[in-house]
Amino acid sequence: MYKNCLKRVFDFVIVLCVLLAIWPFLLIVTLLLLFFNEGAGAFFLQERPGYKGKPFKIIKFKTMNEKKGPDGKLLPDVQRITKFGRFVRNMSIDELPQLINVLKGDMAIIGPRPLLMQYLPLYSAEQARRHDVRPGITGWAQCHGRNNLSWTKKFELDVWYVDHVSFLTDLKVVWTTAKKVLLRKDIDNDTVENKQYTTPLFNGKN
Repeated sequence: MYKNCLKRVFDFVIVLCVLLAIWPFLLIVTLLLLFFNEGAGAFFLQERPGYKGKPFKIIKFKTMNEKKGPDGKLLPDVQRITKFGRFVRNMSIDELPQLINVLKGDMAIIGPRPLLMQYLPLYSAEQARRHDVRPGITGWAQCHGRNNLSWTKKFELDVWYVDHVSFLTDLKVVWTTAKKVLLRKDIDNDTVENKQYTTPLFNGKN
């Protein structure tokens, strides 16, 4: 009942209430990013796989400008991320626009983190089961090490979540994630702005 119906209802109601409460804050962050990003915009959109691998556009705050070197190529990330952008990332504020994805039904509050579309052919049949639920802003794997886990272990945890979705499990994920963000522990920024991930070793270590 919870997994197939109530979870989506709870997500919609909770996110709607949160957005109504924090929209002035989101507006201020947007305006500041427009200023600090120097014309690069305030939002970053990228296609990611959703439920059953169906693509959707994930929304995040953009934390880097688009300055280029003499060769016409974008400068390295460390030179393009702004001071305010680094603050936004460190506090995980860049993830907040994904609440809109949740409202639209692309994502859930809790679920496996959506990676890139190019990875879909690389999953084993078991690993691909992580797409049997909506992807989440945070998830079970993020509560168990985040950057300290191998990709294989992360996917094992994602599949475990798919098989054990419950209200109590989701509450535990929310509580653990909140603690990690407040303590700035294991911050996992997967924002990819104008670049690509290095292909993960699905059968090995990060």
